[in-house]
Amino acid sequence: MNLTYLVLAMAVVTYIPRMLPLVLLQNVCLPRYIKSFMGFIPYAALGALIFPGALHSTGAGNFESAIAGCIVSILLAWWEMNLIFVVVGGIAGAFIVNILLKI
Repeated sequence: MNLTYLVLAMAVVTYIPRMLPLVLLQNVCLPRYIKSFMGFIPYAALGALIFPGALHSTGAGNFESAIAGCIVSILLAWWEMNLIFVVVGGIAGAFIVNILLKI
């Protein structure tokens, strides 16, 4: 029974901070430059979450191969390739550089 109360309390505590801005700020009109700025936040947050993991994906001390994989992925994404090709290209780039560094 205590677990049920705990889950309900966590649900309320999680819901309130998400609901309050929607209710309290629904009639607020933001300037155009703030709306434009807010549009970039998801991309910045996603980059901040993914990039450190990508640099450490090949293990400790293998930053060269991780950077090569990141560069290949960035180039393929820049050329608007399919997401599967971006991921596989990044893996292949890191793998090839890792093999070349061990020779």
